[in-house]
Amino acid sequence: MSRRRIYLMRHAQVRYFEGVEPRLVLLTEEGRRQAAAARDALQDVCFDRVVTSGLPRTLETAEIVAPYAQPEEEPAFREVESGELRGIDPNEVEAMMTSAFRGTVPLSLRFLGGETIGELFARVLPALDGLLAADGWEVALLVLHGGVNRAILGRALTGDRVFLGNFEQAPGCINVLDVDGDGNFIVRAVNHTPYDPAHVAAPRETTMEQLWREYLDARNRPK
Repeated sequence: MSRRRIYLMRHAQVRYFEGVEPRLVLLTEEGRRQAAAARDALQDVCFDRVVTSGLPRTLETAEIVAPYAQPEEEPAFREVESGELRGIDPNEVEAMMTSAFRGTVPLSLRFLGGETIGELFARVLPALDGLLAADGWEVALLVLHGGVNRAILGRALTGDRVFLGNFEQAPGCINVLDVDGDGNFIVRAVNHTPYDPAHVAAPRETTMEQLWREYLDARNRPK
């Protein structure tokens, strides 16, 4: 049986609360190092397509990982959209952030008061199906986002709209998926981090717990 391969990455490290609009943030120096480690790990792979969400952090990661390719932009793959956090009690923000990706997340849950998980699936899965229906590629690199990747991994594992929040997606991580002509997936690797393969240096916080800490640090920073 013939299968195609998808290398599904999360963009490398950024900082969301440094005075730049979150959708416009760029990679940190550490993020560029993470992307370079992914490039080195994938140096023997020739990608037929490189797809990003079009947000700068995914484009910058893709340009480092596959410098020979022209990245495509698919806005339907943008990260799950949050609501407005300003004016909300910090305790409520902490609860929303630290529990956002936990267990099997209901489709009705609103991510930080914004888009529901069901709405995320409603735009991500047609874009994924469009990629799978397209001819002319055998190996693709998708550089996307933590929430989007969880939606794709849930679909790959269950065949349905199941959002498995406990799949950690570290910055610059690589997931490896094979898919046949009927859309059946084999998941070969999840959350591989070439810059720290055994997760020795990785914090034991989730990415959302780290995001809460960064939010709190920024909120408490002197004006």
